[in-house]
Amino acid sequence: TPQPSNHPIAIMFVKVVKNKAYFKRFQTKFRRRREGKTDFYARKRLVTQEKNKYNTPKYRLIVRFTNKDIICQVAYARIEGDVIVCAAYAHELPRYGLKVGLTNYAAAYCTGLLLARRLMKKYNLDSLYQGQTEVDGEEYNVEALDDQPGPFRAFLDVGLVRTTTGARVFGAMKGAADGGIDIPHSTKRFPGYDSESGEFSADVHRQHIFGLHVGEYMRKLQEEDDELFKKQFSQYIKTGITPDNIEATYKKIHAAIRADPEPKSRGPREVKVKRWNRAKMTKAQREDRVKQKKAAHMKKLQEEDD
Repeated sequence: TPQPSNHPIAIMFVKVVKNKAYFKRFQTKFRRRREGKTDFYARKRLVTQEKNKYNTPKYRLIVRFTNKDIICQVAYARIEGDVIVCAAYAHELPRYGLKVGLTNYAAAYCTGLLLARRLMKKYNLDSLYQGQTEVDGEEYNVEALDDQPGPFRAFLDVGLVRTTTGARVFGAMKGAADGGIDIPHSTKRFPGYDSESGEFSADVHRQHIFGLHVGEYMRKLQEEDDELFKKQFSQYIKTGITPDNIEATYKKIHAAIRADPEPKSRGPREVKVKRWNRAKMTKAQREDRVKQKKAAHMKKLQEEDD
């Protein structure tokens, strides 16, 4: 007769899934895969160079976002590790006049533009490949000049972010492309692309590049809730950025970046070293200390005799 589950005679048979054979064949994943930092499926295809190009570097335009910063780098892979050729950061943008909104789409465009112009200047290509000086949001691809060095070619490396339509990584890519770097791309992931109709609105993209979508939201919020507007856009108000002058502000920033893309030298840093113990004395200092102790002891003895 079948016994109830709580009866002492009932025995449970459990199949051992992770046995010795499983652990003998277990292969540990790469460290950065375990940390969830690198997509090695994508990296393999971004890094692998064709054999007939020998040791020619395959450059990647790396774009990463943190909570308060945007990191843009041009790098190539070596066995020892990736070599960074050039880098630009959103925290450099206050030097060019942008002190707020350092992680939005417009700031991503500025950071990409800064990287491109800095790289062009490094390789003396800044005069040959000016890029797209009149920003209209349209697709722009650098064309090689006859009897001149070819444009600098790099491939977009987005990391682990979702490549949705209108994502900020494509703002940085557009800035780099307008700055003169040859990056293979299309308009399918830019703001303004409609997947259903297959049409691309360059005007919508232009609005995002110049931060006009932020300006529209500022107007809307100010009309609906003035207190919330003053709280949310307090830094914009403090720096004097309004919905009316936001486009002109970004135009000035683009011009300033093109005028001087060089990184600012930090200069010598004054570091005050903290010590938790006494500094080591020289021999002369030690001898002098002994003399002072002796003199103090002799003086004390004389005072006691008197």
